[in-house]
Order: sequence, then structure tokens, then C-alpha cells
Amino acid sequence: MTIRTKESLSGFIATGPDLTFTSNGDARLYMRVGQPQARFEEDGTFTNLDPTFTDLVMFRKSAERAHEQFRKGDNFIAEGETRTYTGGDGAEREQFVASRIGHDNNITSYDVARSSPERATPQQDSPAREQTQQDFAEREAEMEPEPAAAVSDSTRQREAVAR
Repeated sequence: MTIRTKESLSGFIATGPDLTFTSNGDARLYMRVGQPQARFEEDGTFTNLDPTFTDLVMFRKSAERAHEQFRKGDNFIAEGETRTYTGGDGAEREQFVASRIGHDNNITSYDVARSSPERATPQQDSPAREQTQQDFAEREAEMEPEPAAAVSDSTRQREAVAR
């Protein structure tokens, strides 16, 4: 089975997130985002350059959640894809259409509010879970060491066995 991957974009939010609604009522979030740029110098140092900017958009429930959680200046990591569109002035532009977004924990300190742990709720076994547990038990049984053979007192010396 192949692991599904998508493009990612990391940076900072340069404008306040703007939540609007499409003609069919879907939420649409728009933000101008930037990426810091730097140049590596021969002496091993970095020179900061001007950041590059692009548009980031999100839609539906993801857009509403992101609008509640993000502010101008926040550092983020987003998953999605880059799309080209024609603006109102007829010029082609690129935008990043994010399907997921989160704060960049390498730069941002935050607390995580978790729901109660699963262990506190009664566990319900699904047929798939039961099959997985059965498969695991069978593999584990296959790995069990062979039982030791009974050794008589007269046969104390053993021959080496190649496995």
C-alpha cells in the first residue's frame, strides 16, 4: 500500500485571516502568508533576505476552524496543493489551497487540550480488530521456542544443531 503524500507549506501569517462565504454558502478563508528567506555565506553565517509571499486559502469547516485558531504573525505548517488561477485583472496567480493547517511546534509554544483518554471509555471490539488480534496471536505462537526435549541421565552430551 502506498503512503499518500501532499505538498506542504510552512511560514508565517502576514495578514489577518479573512473568513468569507462562497455563493453556495461554503466558508472560505484567505490569508497572505510569507516564508523567511536566507542566504548561506562563505564564512558559515546566514544573511536574512526579504521573505517571499503567497496566498493561502481554505474551504468549509477547515476554514472556519483555522479562522478561530490563527492570527497574524502565527507560524504554521499546512498540507495541500498549489493551484494557478486567473485573477479579476486577468493575470495568472498561484495560491496554496490548504486542506490541513497547524501551528509550527518548532517555533510556537502552545498547550494541547485533549478529550478524555480512550482508555477511560469501554472498549468495543470491531470484527477487524478481532481479526487483527487473532492474526497477532497466531504470529506470536509461531515465534514460540520449541519445547525442550526430555533428556535422559544417560545422554548428557548433545550435538550442535544448525538452525
